[in-house]
Amino acid sequence: MSEPARSLPFFKRLSYAVGHFLNDLCASMWFTYLLIFYHSVLGFETTYAGVLLLVGQIADALSTPLVGYESDHTPGCGNYGKRKSWHLVGTLCVVLSFAFIFNQCLGCDQNTPQWASLIYFIPFIIIFQFGWAATQISHLSLIPELVTCEHAKVELTAYRYAFTVVANITVYAVAYLLLHLQGKDNSDPLTDSVGPKDMSIFRNLALIVLGIGIAFSTIFHLGTAEGRPEGEQEEAEGEKTPLLHRRQKNFPLLLQWKCWLRQPSFYQVAALYMCTRLIVNLSQTYISMYLTSSLRLSKKFIATIPLLMYMSGFLSSFIMKPLNKLIGKSLTYFLGLLLIAIFSGWVLLDPCMSERVYGAAVLLGAGSATILVISLSMTAELIGDQTQSGAFVYGAMSFTDKFANGVAVMLIQALNPCPTALDCNTPVWFYHNVMVAVTGGVTVAAVLVLCSLLIWPIKLRLRVVAEAVCEEASVN
Repeated sequence: MSEPARSLPFFKRLSYAVGHFLNDLCASMWFTYLLIFYHSVLGFETTYAGVLLLVGQIADALSTPLVGYESDHTPGCGNYGKRKSWHLVGTLCVVLSFAFIFNQCLGCDQNTPQWASLIYFIPFIIIFQFGWAATQISHLSLIPELVTCEHAKVELTAYRYAFTVVANITVYAVAYLLLHLQGKDNSDPLTDSVGPKDMSIFRNLALIVLGIGIAFSTIFHLGTAEGRPEGEQEEAEGEKTPLLHRRQKNFPLLLQWKCWLRQPSFYQVAALYMCTRLIVNLSQTYISMYLTSSLRLSKKFIATIPLLMYMSGFLSSFIMKPLNKLIGKSLTYFLGLLLIAIFSGWVLLDPCMSERVYGAAVLLGAGSATILVISLSMTAELIGDQTQSGAFVYGAMSFTDKFANGVAVMLIQALNPCPTALDCNTPVWFYHNVMVAVTGGVTVAAVLVLCSLLIWPIKLRLRVVAEAVCEEASVN
């Protein structure tokens, strides 16, 4: 007899959903403003700015599977729960490091070489990315433990992403307010560009982000109760085996982390998640550069356009659950890709779109929200009842996307024909081509991966698991 589906009361869903709010606020600043801050405000060379982002992505990529593995195997702090314990550790790391990333190097001046400033920022970025990974993985791992129904998982993921969108809207709204207040002191604010004079804007924005994020993290820890999964209770009472152990109910086998590496669906979902994150993160990273360097728009557009993107994403998140029920995950994901493909074609055919970029931003925001929510729900579907190793799966998925994002940004920065923003202006065509490539090109790859899922659906192959157990037994 199947286990009854678990659901959560409305306020429990809300308290869970805000648990990633601090991460989302910081990630919004990280991906949208990191390059423009170090390149245009601090005057770093394009390769140095790319190195900082690459170091952060590699640190995050290495941290996620390690945190995932430890989160699955550590008991947690007392009765607090292992997921929430790791969430708390990650939150503290983020709070203690993030303010230093968007600020002037302490003790540095105009004569300080850039390599010295680079060394100064790297430790703070590593601590921040470790904390971000710990918070992300522990928060995602709670989804299959809190609810069991597939539609409830999609709903909880949609709630989570809705607050992700709210976090991004918050960042861009505050950024617009700070830019607007500064614009009152400028003689010609409409043509004003980002430069060293904007240091205080990014510093104040980072401090406001931390204050808001801490408040929402407190709500999560007070309002979310982590239950102990059935599999863990049985493991504490019975014998352990290296790869798996047996249950008397429902799913007969509990997969450990080595077994996931033999599952074809594991690699399919990882590839789809990587493509999704490449589209979402790279478009977010380079949208500010595209607006200021290619379209030659006022710096206020680096707040208004991302704000519009995430407002459209926020609205689309509410129709995700009924749409998923109606046509299924795969077709819903394809519709999101179609919106992004239309955006890419628009940018390609209209290089001087100027304020028509508002319409294109709506398409990109809605498409990005759709594919991100569905890719996360596909990951939760892959995990299913295997919550005891869910953090490892989420960590492995995140590893692929963080590493791919870091390498992609470094390659783009290396191809930039203009080494520094203070010495020369990047050609108009460069970031225009970047936006077309990261949306249109990666969308094609995502379609191919989606086709493989239609041919070979997400499914755990127990025969492969049994073979792994036999090999392990013969070795021992």
